[in-house]
Amino acid sequence: MRKIRIGALISGGGSNLQAIIDACEAGRIKGEVVFVGSDNPKAFGLERAKKHKIDTFTVDYASIIRSYRQHPEMASVPDDFDLAAIAARQTIVPAGGDAAKLKAFLITRAIAEAELLGKMEPYPFDLLILAGFMRNLTPYFIDRVNIVPDETRIMNIHPALLPAFPGVDGYGDTFRYGSKVGGCTVHFIDYGEDSGPIIGQRAFRIDENDTIESIKAKGLELEWQLYPECIQLFAEGRLKTVKMTYEMNGDTFQRTVVKISSK
Repeated sequence: MRKIRIGALISGGGSNLQAIIDACEAGRIKGEVVFVGSDNPKAFGLERAKKHKIDTFTVDYASIIRSYRQHPEMASVPDDFDLAAIAARQTIVPAGGDAAKLKAFLITRAIAEAELLGKMEPYPFDLLILAGFMRNLTPYFIDRVNIVPDETRIMNIHPALLPAFPGVDGYGDTFRYGSKVGGCTVHFIDYGEDSGPIIGQRAFRIDENDTIESIKAKGLELEWQLYPECIQLFAEGRLKTVKMTYEMNGDTFQRTVVKISSK
């Protein structure tokens, strides 16, 4: 089995990135990280990558968003960007909301994502992992990575037991809600926010004496185990995303699941 080529996107410290690099170097993942990109030029995870001689790059989302707010008429939108088509497919922003905000969101993301795709182009990859990348990806980007129908190759780790507590602060939301169990989830990316099909989950107990800091520590320990395990399943070709149809109480519904085949 050949090594898979892994691209990574980060925004911060990159502790999950480090766990994945270590797992690759130890042979627990049959793969190698070929690039690390970030929306944050100051992300410490970029330094982690450089120590392992992995190429890095940045796309300054904040600057792009700020520039659009100041001069929207000067926005350099990609030639292949179709606002109406992207808006119809995405589910990050609820339908019927502020049309101007949705337009600004999708245009600025398309500008940033086009730059991101351009910087990724020199590095052929099999799997793109989000390791604390704090930007939602739109259909503009996703459809240019998932180029083979029904073959999803963007993976994310989320600090909560999805579908509970999507968004930027999974552990914080879990703690504030008073949950007795917390955890983390690895899933494939779709057009929504933390809504893609689930690959794996790990859970931990929340005790009455726990603090937000202690449950984050518990969660991170599990993240560093779970994410490499799920990436290795991908490397072994054991993950298949399928749509399943069910009947319940006279109604028919579908759900998308990730099936894990045996070795």
